[in-house]
Amino acid sequence: MAMRTVRISLAAVVAAASMVAASGLGAPSAGAAAPEVPDRGHVRTRAAVDAAVAGGVPGVLAQAHDARGTWHGNGGVADLTTRRPPLPGDRFRAGSISKTFIATVLLQLEAEGRLSLSDTVEKWLPGVVRGHGHDGRRIALRQLLNHTSGVYDYTEDPGLHLQGKQYLAHRYDTWRPEQLVALAMRHAPNFAPGTSWGYTTTEYVLAAMVVERATGRGYAAEAERRIFRPLGLHATTLPGTRSRLPAPSGRMYTKFADDPGHEVHDITEFNPSWGWSAGEIITSTGDLDRFLTALMRGKLLPQAQLDEMTTTVPSPDFGDGQDDGLGIFRAELPCGEVVWGHTGFLPGSQSMAYTTRDGRHRLVANFNTDWAGDGDAAGYLLLAEFCGTVPPSPTAAASVVVP
Repeated sequence: MAMRTVRISLAAVVAAASMVAASGLGAPSAGAAAPEVPDRGHVRTRAAVDAAVAGGVPGVLAQAHDARGTWHGNGGVADLTTRRPPLPGDRFRAGSISKTFIATVLLQLEAEGRLSLSDTVEKWLPGVVRGHGHDGRRIALRQLLNHTSGVYDYTEDPGLHLQGKQYLAHRYDTWRPEQLVALAMRHAPNFAPGTSWGYTTTEYVLAAMVVERATGRGYAAEAERRIFRPLGLHATTLPGTRSRLPAPSGRMYTKFADDPGHEVHDITEFNPSWGWSAGEIITSTGDLDRFLTALMRGKLLPQAQLDEMTTTVPSPDFGDGQDDGLGIFRAELPCGEVVWGHTGFLPGSQSMAYTTRDGRHRLVANFNTDWAGDGDAAGYLLLAEFCGTVPPSPTAAASVVVP
């Protein structure tokens, strides 16, 4: 397992979209409108789900909403042993989509006057971000949320044992957030705060630590009190160190880059504490859809904070056409449609949740594997739903690989 499974955010999706357009595989030209004939029944999105399964993804679960209503789609199997299909109510690990929730909580605290995003990390976590050139006195909370802090990404430290098959022997290890940050402090920062951009998991661990210091309560308790319960997100949980997925749920499958036999491993059970606030969330397509709707329609944040969240900086590592807000990305697709959202990569799971800025057109999906990006399945699904793109054949889809 390469760490791209937790680091690639919007890059794989938009890169796939761009390559589809460039290859002439049915995408409208840049700036073109979606087809005049409505895609009734989400036929193209349905075809993209089928293409993902035909291209090797075990199972796909999707939900879309537009002016015609809500559509539920699935393909393949949730469990390679029982062969049962993915179901709309299934829970799954959504990885880095956790970051959008944590950014929302921090912005709520700002709206309440309990902190400012201009505060330094040092003010809230004295002495925590120090070592090998790191200095929390020079990093603002806002820079944690838009990935401009330069803090090293602890997931790159070999001591976490995330790389390759060694992960199997360490999948139940427990990590405390302070330990995760300490791993990052072993290394020099990636750049001076505010001088560049770099996607770093450490930043959102620090953000949740600030939430806890500002409120005196666990970040999970704050997320539940402020978001989960008010919105009725009954399928959404923050498991802490619990390794099992709650029912109903399918299984999760991974392969390891250092395994020449490319064996498929069931990786459903593992201790998610190594991702903590940056990637532990368990949810469903329906809950993510409800969250996106409430967020974009101003039900979770006052207008000033929503404007802050959607004020972006360039994210050059992810290519042209996409920018980083606070816990959320903005991307312009080849057809000219602009979407906002986040993706989540974990061992055995790839998820995405996107919406138009007005919250009227949304797509949430989960693939029960982390190799979906190898055939750009997520990119094709995104283009099918938001651009009306006819997905390529499974053979063509499998031939396009994100670098």
